[in-house]
Amino acid sequence: MSTLPSCPQCQSEYTYQDGDMLICPECAHEWSASAPAEAVAEARVWKDAHGNVLQDGDSVTLIKDLKIKGSSSVVKVGTKVKNIRLIDGDHDIDCKIDGFGPMQLKTEFVKKA
Repeated sequence: MSTLPSCPQCQSEYTYQDGDMLICPECAHEWSASAPAEAVAEARVWKDAHGNVLQDGDSVTLIKDLKIKGSSSVVKVGTKVKNIRLIDGDHDIDCKIDGFGPMQLKTEFVKKA
């Protein structure tokens, strides 16, 4: 049995250690092995442009035409994106848009469907 703690973000028991870091293979969360387990950071809340709380697996709709960087194509307003994944960083949503492929979006340009 593993003596490593469960993931503080998704409670997965399949964590592994890489140097001084603990890593969850299910949600890709990384945290310091030397940090006490009680010092888990407060969970972040992602909200769409209208203030609705977003969660992994939700469907969202674009509220603005978005130009694709490095291309002349545009993702049109009203495009529905299914099964989003929330991430930390400059862009908050990791998703796959039909006809365009994998993409990252900002929560300020979507509304919950």
